[in-house]
Amino acid sequence: MPDTSDHRSRLSREDLERLPEAHIRHPLNPASDVFLKRLSPLFGLQRLALYIARVPPGKESFLYHRHERDEEFLVILSGRGLAEIGDGTVEIGPGDIMAFPAPDGPPHHLTNPFENDLVYFMGGESSAVDVVHFPRTGRHMAFTPSGLWSFGDSTSERLTFSDWTVPETPETS
Repeated sequence: MPDTSDHRSRLSREDLERLPEAHIRHPLNPASDVFLKRLSPLFGLQRLALYIARVPPGKESFLYHRHERDEEFLVILSGRGLAEIGDGTVEIGPGDIMAFPAPDGPPHHLTNPFENDLVYFMGGESSAVDVVHFPRTGRHMAFTPSGLWSFGDSTSERLTFSDWTVPETPETS
C-alpha cells in the first residue's frame, strides 16, 4: 500500500497495482459487477471523485443513469465494452473518452460482453448531495450526507453502503 500521509501528487503504476479493490454491485441491477480502486483520498482530493474501475467479462457497470448534480467522465484504459449513451450504443476501447454534464447530459451505462476485463478511469464531482435518475426503471437515488435514499413515484427506502458491497468469500478475495 502506498504511503498516503503526505497526500501524494503522483502514484506509480506499481502503487496503483497494489491498491485494494472494493467489489461493488448496483442494488438495482443484478448484472452489475464492478471492482473499484478509490484514488481521491490518496491525493487529498475532497471535491473530486476519482476511481479505476474494472468490469469483468459478461458483466455491467452500474445501471443506465444520469446525474442531477455531479458531472462525470470516463477514460477507457484497457479492454473493450459497449457504452449506451442516450438512445445509442457504441463499442468503446482504449483511449476512448466520454463525458457527461449535469443535469442535462444523456443517460449512460457500460456493459462488457467481451472476453477481457474492461478497465477505465472514472471521475467527476463529489458534491455533498446528488440525485441519480434511472430512466428505464422509474427509480431515483439521492446521495446525501445522512445516507442513500432510493425512491420512485410513490415509494422510498433508505439504503446503506453495505447494500452495495459484496461480502468477502474465498471466491472473491
